[in-house]
Amino acid sequence: MKALVLKEYKRLVVEDVSVGPLGAGEVRIRVRACGICGSDIHGYDGSTGRRRPPLVMGHEAAGEIAELAPDIAGYRIGDRVTFDSTISCGRCGFCRLGRINLCDNRRVLGVSCGEYRQDGAFAEFVTVPARILYRLPDAVSFEHAAMVEAISIAVHAVSRSPQPLGKSAAVIGAGMIGLLLIQAARAAGFGRIIAVDVDPDRLLLARTLGADETILAGGGDPAAAVRERTGGRGAEVVFEVVGSPDTLTTAVQSAAKGGAVVLVGNLTPQVPLPLQSVVTREISLLGSCASCGEYPLCLDLLAGGAIRVEPLISAVAPLADGPAWFDRLYAREKGLMKVILVP
Repeated sequence: MKALVLKEYKRLVVEDVSVGPLGAGEVRIRVRACGICGSDIHGYDGSTGRRRPPLVMGHEAAGEIAELAPDIAGYRIGDRVTFDSTISCGRCGFCRLGRINLCDNRRVLGVSCGEYRQDGAFAEFVTVPARILYRLPDAVSFEHAAMVEAISIAVHAVSRSPQPLGKSAAVIGAGMIGLLLIQAARAAGFGRIIAVDVDPDRLLLARTLGADETILAGGGDPAAAVRERTGGRGAEVVFEVVGSPDTLTTAVQSAAKGGAVVLVGNLTPQVPLPLQSVVTREISLLGSCASCGEYPLCLDLLAGGAIRVEPLISAVAPLADGPAWFDRLYAREKGLMKVILVP
């Protein structure tokens, strides 16, 4: 099969790769669409340490079942499906509790980190366990289904927050996940939603997708602006979707007394914490990792139009054009958001 292989850092090649035999409980998917994730871009230059060449990256995908192991029931060849990016073991204590995103033996498609190597979906075919499959509604295209993994991160982050009905929310960072999070927060019942970003074009898109107000960061004090827009109180829930020192400080200072900050972004492994502000104002800090079984809900939200992804898709391109699109995304070409590759 043809696959987009990270041969060495900053060098991708489309080449023939062997297709191994199916194991028990596995299915082979003919990939019809696979999105380029921000984590793939960071892995492209080796900065994360989690994409060690040679590797087939890609974990935001959808396609059709092409082959089934003999022990698989409930699926047929030709079924339209998507699949979780996380392969959980199903046996550890966290899996038994249903917290599959915290699985002790967790693997992620398209990741090679030294502990394991798991080729992903920038290829004509990908093999995954049947237990992580989800059928696609008829109304959801393959290209839109390739966005479900990103949607699930936003939906999971909302589920980590206190009861949202009517609460005010601030979203710090209006990139891909931030824009999906705005929509997920709206669907969950949040009241006023404020988006904060350094890019005015992304803030315009945030308003289109459900933000009530936007704040352009970079030239002033965005946290003070959030407090001003909320009657001096601050937002009851703040979603931090970047993961840098400045944005974490903004998130904490934007939160109301007794409020919560949900930490979604993790761009920087370690950041300073405004400890006194957290302690004296009794702010709850909540981590949010990947997703935890929210795919069916995400597919329903997508099929019903509660979450829109078409404004976020910048291009749909052949797999053969993958190296060029990686270069453009790595260069942070203005206006590019999600690029989806089609094998």
